[in-house]
Amino acid sequence: MSALLDHFRLERLPATAEAFRAEVKEFLAIQMPPAPPDVRARSWMGYSADFSRKMAARGWVGLTLPRDYGGASMDAYSRFVLVEELLAAGAPVSAHWIADRQSGPLILKFGTDAQRNFYLPKICAAEAFFCIGMSEPNAGSDLASVGTRAVDTGNGWQLNGRKIWTTNAPHCHYMIALVRTSGTPEDRHGGLSQFIVDLSLPGVTVRPIYDLAGDAHFSEVFFDDVMLADDALIGQEGSGWAQVTAELAFERSGPERLYSSIVLLDHWIDSLRSSPDVGQHVQTVGKLVTHLATLRHMSISVTAMLVHGESPVVEAALVKDLGTGFEQLIPAVIEAAIAADPTADIDADLYRTVTYVSQVAPTYSLRGGTREILRGMIARGLGLR
Repeated sequence: MSALLDHFRLERLPATAEAFRAEVKEFLAIQMPPAPPDVRARSWMGYSADFSRKMAARGWVGLTLPRDYGGASMDAYSRFVLVEELLAAGAPVSAHWIADRQSGPLILKFGTDAQRNFYLPKICAAEAFFCIGMSEPNAGSDLASVGTRAVDTGNGWQLNGRKIWTTNAPHCHYMIALVRTSGTPEDRHGGLSQFIVDLSLPGVTVRPIYDLAGDAHFSEVFFDDVMLADDALIGQEGSGWAQVTAELAFERSGPERLYSSIVLLDHWIDSLRSSPDVGQHVQTVGKLVTHLATLRHMSISVTAMLVHGESPVVEAALVKDLGTGFEQLIPAVIEAAIAADPTADIDADLYRTVTYVSQVAPTYSLRGGTREILRGMIARGLGLR
């Protein structure tokens, strides 16, 4: 493990990024829709197309994309600050989240000029929302065994199969899907390609999946003889595995893998300030904050690797694994603290917020790659398998 940890350099956010933080805080103070903490705790799963359009008007959707496409041409450090402040506030950002975080950068890197010119301005204007088509019912997090297939008809591609755990699919215009274009699932990485799928096409069916909290963030998406044009293919046919690996580094490296429970933690700390028993919780709060500070430095280090043009796949997997464990620890610790004194006066907002976060926390270590898959990647990175 020490060999891998050597890859994490102690980095600091540059002064320009910290100056940008003040601008983001000011924007949130004015434009953030008022909501109780149990609603804000939806964090990056909270949906508001209107809020996303307000961000786009500032150039903050597609923040790192070139100005030629409507982006802000800012660096990954600035995006780290933007994401950190949005999550700390509990802003409803999921409408544009995936397009901004990975679909846009993926199209910029691997797409054709025509794809860049068509999709990127729409992403930056919050007019095109994207979802991810990776997981499948019979594949789980083993993406190399996907069975959804696109067949070259000589006049486009015919797509059949299904995807599951697709976030926000009912609200999205497009999906970037990892599918098989040659060979069989036994061929593993070979024969996989990525396509941009217009979700309004005939043969596409989206079925919401309701979670324990009553929300329907996830969906199952069915493809029945969906006809895709030739220009739906991203990059080269058969290069999908290398592309999706680079994409997952973007997905797993950001602060969203640390801050999913941060609204709950913040509200609990606020409630403790007026509690006569605040002293007995100081040590617990200190441990959580120290834990967060360490993970944050690791996440900034991964961001620095992205800034320097590196592809920190294993490092991002490590931060994601440790980060989601921390996110799941927060509701467990707060529940235990509440239960330790049944006579304490607990405000209703705190009860509702800890209830919601406890219900959804098991998903934190599933989305973006299960803990088992990530640890397998980390083991390979250490040369252990």
